[in-house]
Amino acid sequence: MLINFEEFDIRMETNYIGKHFYYLDEIDSTNSVLLNDEHYDNGTVLFAEHQTAGRGRMNRRWVSDHGKNLTFSILLTNNIDIINVNFFNLCAGLSIVSAIENLFQLQAKLKWPNDVLISNRKVAGLLLESVSTGNIIKKVVIGFGINVNQTQFPSMENLHPTSLRHELKKEISREKILSEILNQYEELLETAIKEPNKIISHWKEKCLYLGEQIKITIKDEQISGKFKDIDDEGFLLLEVGDKTEKIYSGEIGVSK
Repeated sequence: MLINFEEFDIRMETNYIGKHFYYLDEIDSTNSVLLNDEHYDNGTVLFAEHQTAGRGRMNRRWVSDHGKNLTFSILLTNNIDIINVNFFNLCAGLSIVSAIENLFQLQAKLKWPNDVLISNRKVAGLLLESVSTGNIIKKVVIGFGINVNQTQFPSMENLHPTSLRHELKKEISREKILSEILNQYEELLETAIKEPNKIISHWKEKCLYLGEQIKITIKDEQISGKFKDIDDEGFLLLEVGDKTEKIYSGEIGVSK
């Protein structure tokens, strides 16, 4: 089923996110197009029903049934010098959680750094990429993959997938959840500019495993410790013995 743009537009309350909205049936990767093409404006949303080279973190393939889910990317070129780049990712995760809770009164949680879970099952993932010149970031692209109406999934290594339809036992309006996510995202980015501490505080409220013993896989290395905190830039603080290590990226698992 194609997106009903009349239903989508009537729900949109943004000033710039999604004002330029491109809908495609198929493309290789929405992230790649926005990263490599200079013709798109700040806030552009590129949506594709199917991505032949869709990917998640660590170049994992993202599989999504045609017409069932939300797979799109947002281009951001403004305020990059004001907002810490990690906050584009933090706000994206919170936008999904907030949309799910606002629309469906369904509790969702964040798994550092890029996953959204319902009942410990992955309902959404994010992929942030950027283009830099020297030390200056020129553009940020955040890719969203949300399982909405898909009911069957390929096996995944670390997390069992789920969808909103599976959790709610009914068909979900993609237009409704998409517009709510975009509305929430723009509002959260504005908060990140003025009060970034609020974003960190809100993110920690929704964070899984905070305060628990975890293991983190970084490339081929595995580190175990206590998930002590999220710092003011969004990085994970891991307590290992009597030391605290700052973790910039990795895959979290629960220590047994």
